[in-house]
Amino acid sequence: MNTVEGRGFTEEQEALVVKSWSAMKKNSGELGLKFFLKVFEIAPSAQKLFSFLKDSKVPLEQNPKLKPHAMSVFVMTCESAVQLRKAGKVTVRESNLKKLGASHFKSGVADEHFEVTKFALLETIKEAVPEMWSPEMKNAWGEAYDQLVAAIKSEMKPSSS
Repeated sequence: MNTVEGRGFTEEQEALVVKSWSAMKKNSGELGLKFFLKVFEIAPSAQKLFSFLKDSKVPLEQNPKLKPHAMSVFVMTCESAVQLRKAGKVTVRESNLKKLGASHFKSGVADEHFEVTKFALLETIKEAVPEMWSPEMKNAWGEAYDQLVAAIKSEMKPSSS
């Protein structure tokens, strides 16, 4: 039996992720932005990884490209978490894992960036659904995030195109 794919993500965890994502979906623009602002608050140097932020003179929250990007990352992360058990593996829409891996590789994303992002994601969800938040929910989202990161990291190499 191959336990690598979708390993350790239980039905209970899936239910917690689905329930919280349903509640957050309608605010995904605001939450995505909040999530990224948290990342940059913890690790200001992470801004250098984004071409559209490098030479920007406007405050982060006013950058016209940050909110749509943040929202798409937040939505992709959450939808990937929701699909984990159904698909039995990490799935991402819009861009494939190879593209994600290559872009993270090219930008110079390191392990500590993934760690900071995980912390920021969990904090954002906790603030978004405080009445649902529990140690179990934190673990469920943490597990889903770890599996997404493992899938991205496995594709982190120079793009072949």
